[in-house]
Amino acid sequence: MAPLKPVAEALADICANIAPLSPEYVPLSQALGRQIEEDIIAGTHHPLSDISAMDGFGVRACDTASGKALRIVGESAAGHPYQTALGEGEAIRIYTGAYAPQGCDAIILQEEVSEDNETITPPTPLEAGRYIRPRGGDFARDDVLVKKGETLTARAMALCALGLQNRIQAKKKPHIAILSSGDELVAAGGIPRYGQLINSNAVFLASALRQAGAEVTDLGILSDTPGALTEALKEPAHYDLIVTTGGASVGKYDYIVHDIEQSQEMALDFWKIAMRPGKPLIFGHVGKTPLLGLPGNPVSVAVCCFVFLRPLIGHMMGRTDLDVQEQTALCTVDLNENDKRRDYLRSIAEQTPNGWQVTPFDSQDSSQMHRLSQANALLIRPPHDPAIAAGDKVQMALLPDGF
Repeated sequence: MAPLKPVAEALADICANIAPLSPEYVPLSQALGRQIEEDIIAGTHHPLSDISAMDGFGVRACDTASGKALRIVGESAAGHPYQTALGEGEAIRIYTGAYAPQGCDAIILQEEVSEDNETITPPTPLEAGRYIRPRGGDFARDDVLVKKGETLTARAMALCALGLQNRIQAKKKPHIAILSSGDELVAAGGIPRYGQLINSNAVFLASALRQAGAEVTDLGILSDTPGALTEALKEPAHYDLIVTTGGASVGKYDYIVHDIEQSQEMALDFWKIAMRPGKPLIFGHVGKTPLLGLPGNPVSVAVCCFVFLRPLIGHMMGRTDLDVQEQTALCTVDLNENDKRRDYLRSIAEQTPNGWQVTPFDSQDSSQMHRLSQANALLIRPPHDPAIAAGDKVQMALLPDGF
């Protein structure tokens, strides 16, 4: 019997067999969460002209020293600028966000003066720049708005829009096909009969993979018959990755490995990982398209997605933020020594004045989805980890928001 492959070695082998995706240009509206492949450069100044930061009267600062009345010659509102340069002894009514015309370099607040026969008298001499937002004060043309390698946030998208950059070069989003195996499965929305259950794995994977930045196609449910996988994957080149759930173990009706080994178009790279849950994980190829076969138990699927699929999507898109981020915490309970597999325990983590503490659930059965939905962390134990006493340091990883 071949030894179980360690988790880190398995992930490294998978990534080594899958090349990062090439860049593509996408509309700004589709770029949220994408990692940028080139600096995004401002195509204009912002603001494009001097604008008023307050409601009031726009004046020439040099005209306010004498204390003489200034004649109101017009107004400037947002979207409706005053088109003529401001002359000596002139003022305009101006509103917040409105362009300041040429010559206007200071704003008198509306509550500081009163109009008298279409004139105003400055209360005190003003300095140039008072309540003026200068042209290019936010950013200037040719400034770098977003640096290569950064992930585009909603805030950065607004910045790009202001900078007239509406076409973004980013890593291509991986197109992932998911395929569920099992005669007992019923698609979400259906009504399971006796002996059946809802295919929650497909619901979870579609949601988790899209959250991580992938495009997802659900290819449906495979029957527990030889050749079903081969029949379902006649056009694998349409996808960057194929993910199956179920049929990965050694039971009488588990045919995923059987179909891969029997097909001339498929290849099995490795099978079975030294981890719990998730031991019967498969990695292979359908033609040139990689295939990752996950177990069927819902918790195993979720843990394998967290440990393998999210980092793999990050590898394909040139991102590192999807990698498992381990940190130290204090365990609150006693735990027996671990066996030869790397263990991922569903847990509740809490931050205290003394740092993080983590409490694993009593039951870790890989079919209990309710416990997984309550967990916010996984306590991670290496193979052959000695017994742990309450208060000992352990490693854990927080589950990301929305996962």
